Amino acid sequence: MCGRYTLTSAPQNIRALFCYDEQPNFPARYNIAPTQPVAIVRIREGRREFALVRWGLLPSWVKDPKQFSLLINARGESLADKPAFRNAIRRRRCLVPADGFYEWKAAGARKQPYFIHAKSGAPLAFAGLWETWIGPNGEEFDSAAIVTTSANRALAGLHDRMPVIVPPEAFDIWLGNASAEGKDDLAAACAVITPSPDDLLESIPVSTDVNRVANDHPKLIEAIFVGGEPEPRPTPAPKVAPKPVRAKKAKPEKVKKDSGQGALF
Repeated sequence: MCGRYTLTSAPQNIRALFCYDEQPNFPARYNIAPTQPVAIVRIREGRREFALVRWGLLPSWVKDPKQFSLLINARGESLADKPAFRNAIRRRRCLVPADGFYEWKAAGARKQPYFIHAKSGAPLAFAGLWETWIGPNGEEFDSAAIVTTSANRALAGLHDRMPVIVPPEAFDIWLGNASAEGKDDLAAACAVITPSPDDLLESIPVSTDVNRVANDHPKLIEAIFVGGEPEPRPTPAPKVAPKPVRAKKAKPEKVKKDSGQGALF
C-alpha cells in the first residue's frame, strides 16, 4: 500500500515532467498524509491540468461522507469490479507527482520505516483515480486515491504492495489521451498496472519521526543506522578534579602599646 509519500522537487521540475499549463508554486512536502490536499495531473478539455484534491477518494454516489471509509489506495487488480472505482477507472484517471514514499517493516516490538525513491533521484508518477463529490446542499470537492499493485522483488521484503509507477512514455495511455481521436482505451490503461522494474527504486531506513503526521522536514528522508550493534556514543570528556583550596595563614594580631590611660569600656 502507500500511506505516506513525499513531493520535494522544485515546482518548475514537476511542471517540466508532467507538461501542464498551470504554474503553481507549492512547498516541498516530506510527509504527505491521507485527508491532506495533494497534487494531481488530469485531463480536462483535452489538455493536462494541475489540481489540488483531497487524498482519500469519495465516490459521487456516497450520501454521507462521515459514514464512508477513507479510500486512500485502490487495488489495481479489481478496479473495474469495485463500485467505488468502477467509474473512475474508465473516465477519471490521474497522475500523482511524488519523489518517494514510505513503507514500514516489522522490527521486533515496533516497525521500522523505510523511504523508497528512484535511484536516479528523479521524480515519480503514481497512477491515481479521482472523483467529484457533490453534497445535498451544493457543497463540492474533488478527491483521489493511489492505485497499487504487487510489490516487485526489490520491495517484497518490506511489503507485499506498492504504488503503480507510471513511466513518462505511458502518461498519455494512463490519462486516456493516447489516441488522436481522444478515445479512451481501458485495456491499454490497465496494462500499465504492473510492478515497477526491480532496478528502478532503492529503500533506506529512516527515523520513526515520520510516524507523526505533524513532522514535515528534510531529516525525515535521511538514512539512519539500523543493525545488531548500537550506534557508537561519543566518549565523554574526562572529569578534571578541582584544585585543593589552600587555607590562608592567619596574620598575627598587633599588640597595642599601653598609653597609660584607663579604658571606659
